[in-house]
Amino acid sequence: MITELLCTAAAVGLYLNTLDADFCYDDSRAIKTNQDLLPETPWTNILYDDFWGTLLTHSGSHKSFRPLCTLSFRLNYTLHGLHPWGYHLLNVVLHGLVTALFTAFSRSLLGGGLWSLLAGLLFASHPVHTEAVAGVVGRADVGAALFFLLSLLCYVRHCGLRRDLLARCWGWMLGSLWCAAASMLWKEQGVTVLAVSAVYDLFVLLKQKYLLLVPVIFKKNTSVLLSLAVLASWGAILLSARLYWMGNKPPNFSNSDNPAADSPHFLTRTLTFLHLPAANTWLMLCPDKLSFDWSMDAVPLIKSLADWRNLHTVAFYGGFFLLVLFGLRGHSSKAKETNGKAHVANGKSVTNGNGFHAPDTNHNTYHGPPKTTLNGSTGLHHCPPWTSLPPTENLVLFSLSTLSLPFIPATNLLFYVGFVIAERVLYIPSIGFCLLVAAGARSLYVRLRTRGCKASLFCLCMGLVLLNGLRTVQRNRDWSNEENLYKSGISANPAKAWGNLGNVLKNQGKIAEAEKAYRNALHYRGNMADMLYNLGLLLQENERPAEALHYYKLAIGSRPTLASAYLNTGIILMNQGNLEEAKRTFLTCAEIPDENLKDPHAHQSSVTSCLYNLGKLLHEQGQQEEALSVYKEAVQKMPRQFAPHSLFNMMGEAYMRLNRLEEAGHWYRESLRAKPDHIPAHLTYGKLLSIIGQKTEAEKYFQRAIQLDPTKGTCYMHYGQFLLEQSRLSEAAKMAERAAELDSSEFDVVFSAAHMLRQASLNEAAEKQYERAASLRPDYPAALMNLGAILHLNGKLPEAEANYLRALQLKPDDAITQSNLRKLWNIMERQGLRTKHGQGMHKSDL
Repeated sequence: MITELLCTAAAVGLYLNTLDADFCYDDSRAIKTNQDLLPETPWTNILYDDFWGTLLTHSGSHKSFRPLCTLSFRLNYTLHGLHPWGYHLLNVVLHGLVTALFTAFSRSLLGGGLWSLLAGLLFASHPVHTEAVAGVVGRADVGAALFFLLSLLCYVRHCGLRRDLLARCWGWMLGSLWCAAASMLWKEQGVTVLAVSAVYDLFVLLKQKYLLLVPVIFKKNTSVLLSLAVLASWGAILLSARLYWMGNKPPNFSNSDNPAADSPHFLTRTLTFLHLPAANTWLMLCPDKLSFDWSMDAVPLIKSLADWRNLHTVAFYGGFFLLVLFGLRGHSSKAKETNGKAHVANGKSVTNGNGFHAPDTNHNTYHGPPKTTLNGSTGLHHCPPWTSLPPTENLVLFSLSTLSLPFIPATNLLFYVGFVIAERVLYIPSIGFCLLVAAGARSLYVRLRTRGCKASLFCLCMGLVLLNGLRTVQRNRDWSNEENLYKSGISANPAKAWGNLGNVLKNQGKIAEAEKAYRNALHYRGNMADMLYNLGLLLQENERPAEALHYYKLAIGSRPTLASAYLNTGIILMNQGNLEEAKRTFLTCAEIPDENLKDPHAHQSSVTSCLYNLGKLLHEQGQQEEALSVYKEAVQKMPRQFAPHSLFNMMGEAYMRLNRLEEAGHWYRESLRAKPDHIPAHLTYGKLLSIIGQKTEAEKYFQRAIQLDPTKGTCYMHYGQFLLEQSRLSEAAKMAERAAELDSSEFDVVFSAAHMLRQASLNEAAEKQYERAASLRPDYPAALMNLGAILHLNGKLPEAEANYLRALQLKPDDAITQSNLRKLWNIMERQGLRTKHGQGMHKSDL
C-alpha cells in the first residue's frame, strides 16, 4: 500500500503546476464551443454526437464516440463553467488513480517493493503522458486507462476464483466486461483490454508452452476456454455496436491530418505506416523531442527504400520479434519441467501442492513470507496458480501485448486515423512499456553478482525516474499556456506551430508579430488554407481589405470548401460596392456540399452567415421576396450553436417592407426570445407596435433599448422619431441632440438627428447637425442640399447658395436642389445680394 501511495503522490505532485494552466490547443473545440456541455442542451445528445459535438452519422464527424468523457466535461461545466482549474484538477486526480491501480497491478507481476515501485514511478513521471494529463482533451485517454486497469484487475480476480466460487467468479467477470465497455466509452482503444486480458490468462496465469496451449485449454481447462469465449463474444458485441452507432462508415480526414493515407503510392504508404510505430516507441524510450502536433510534414513521408529511417524501422521490428522469441523460448525450455503445474517465487520451489519445481532460473523476487507445506518443503499449499509470480519470459510477452494491442487502432492497419503521431495515444501502451522496463531491470539486478553493480543499477533506475520527472515538469511549463506550447513545437512542426502562435499573438493584440508568424507558417507550407484565411482576417481587421481579399481567394483556391473565406470575401466585396460579385460569392458558399468537412459546425455557421448577408443585400435593393427566400434557407441550414437573433430580426424587417405585419411581429418576437437583450429587435418591434396603434407598448420597447445600452445613439434616434410622430417635439429634440452627441462620427445618426431637429422647428440646432453631417460625408449630395436648405431658412443666403452649388456639382440633375437654388437667387436679387451666376450656372439652366 505504501508503494501505491508513493507513486500516486509522485503522479499528482508532478502535475500540480498545471492546475493554473489555460485551455490549450484542441480544448477550445472540445470544451469552449461544444454545445453538448451547455445545460440547455439535452444530456442525451452526448449519446448521438462525437467527442467534438458533431452528429456521429454526419459525413464530417471524426466518429470519436466518447460519451463518458464528454459527460465528465459537462460535469465540470456545470460546477464551474469555463474556468480551466477544475478541468485540470480532475485530469490530475484521474492520473493519480491510474498510477495507483497500475502500481497495485504490477505487484502481482513483479512482486512488492523495489520493482513495483520502479514501474509505478516510471509511469507516474513519464514525459510522454504530459499531453494526456496537462491537455484537458487528453482526459479521454486517462479515463480509458482507468477503466482499462479496473477491467484487467476484475478479470484477474475472476481467474483466481474460477475453480471455487462460481457466483463470485462470474460476478468479477461481469465487472470486467462492464469496465471494458466503460473504457471504450471513454476512448475507442479501451476495448483492447479484452485482448490483453486473454493474453494475461494464457501467458501469465496458465504459464503454458506456446505450442501446447490449445490442447491444454480444450482437454483440461474448459473454464478457461469459457472465459476466453466470453471475452471474445463481448468484444465482438462492443465493436459491432460501435460500428453501427457511428453509421457503419469510417471517418474521413484531410490530407494534412494524415498525409501518408492520402498518398497514391503503395510503397510510400507501406514504408511510412511501418515506420510510425518505431517513431512512437522512440518517444517512450527517449522523450527529448515532444510536440503538441505531429501532423503535416512533422514526420516526412518515406518514399523509397533508400531512406535511412528504414533502418530505424528494421531495428524496431527486429528488437520486438527478438523479445517475442525470448518469451516463447522460455516456454519451450521449461515445458517438460513444469507441464503447467509448478511455479517459482523468491528463488525457491513453489507448487500448487501437486508437484515440485527446480530452483528459480527466472529470478523472480517476490518477498512474501514463505509457508510450510505438508511435506515440509517451502511453498504455498493449495494456493491457486495466479498468486505466484510469472516467469520473466511470460512477463515479457504480457508486457509486449499491453504495449502493442492498445496501439493497434492507431497503426492505420484497420482504418486510417486522423493523426500521424499523437502522444496522448501512448498513455495506455506505456503501461506495457513501464512493465517491460521494470521486468528487465529486475532480471538484470538478480543476475548481477556484486553489490557495487547492483547499487549502480539501482542508481541508474532512480536516475531515469528523476530525469523523467524533470522533463515532465519542463513539459508542463510548455502546456501552461498556448504561446509556450506553440513555441515549443516550432522545431517539430514549424508550419502548424507558427500558424497557431499567430492566432495567440493576434488575440494578445500583437498585430505585427502575429502577421510575421502567419507568414513564417506559410513559408514552410504555402498551401495551408487555414493560415491563408487567418492572415486575410488579420489584414481585414486592420483595414487592409485589398490584401485580405487576395489571401481569402488563395485560401479558397487551396480549400474550395472553406466557407468562412467565402463569407469574408463577400463582405469585402459588398463594402467595395461590387454587389453582383458579392452575391455570386455568397451563393457559391451556400452551395458547398455538406460532406467530408473538417469542422461541420463552423462550416454550417459560415454558410448561414453567407445567406444572412445575401438576404441583407437583397433586402437593401428592395427585393424583399427574394430576401425572405434566402432567410428561410438560412434558418433551415442554421446549426444549433448559431445565434439566430439578427437573422430573425431581418426576417421581420423584410415582412415589414411587404406590409405583412403579423408575420413581421412573429419574427421580431422570435428574435427577442433568442436574445432578450437584442437592441435592434427592440427598436424594430417598437416601430411595428407604433404602426398598429399600440403606442404605450411601443414606447416601452424604445425605452428598454436605451436602458440596455445608454451609450448607443441609434436608440435615442429611433425613440426621438417615435416622439416626433406623437408631436412631442421638445422630447424628440432632446433625443435627437443626445443621439448626435453620442454617435457624432456616425453619418446616419447625425443626419437623422438634424432632420428631427428641423421638424421640431429647432433650426439653429438642426443647422449645427447638418454641418456635422456634411463634414462627415462631403461627397454626399443630399447632405449638402439639406445643409443649404437649413441655411436658406436661417437667412444665411450666400452660405446656402454655396452648398446648393456644391450639391449640384455632384448631382446636376437633382430637381429639388435646382428649385431651391432658383428660389434662393430670387430672394438674393430682391435683397440686392450678389449671386454666383458667373460660375456658369444661370436661372435659365435650372
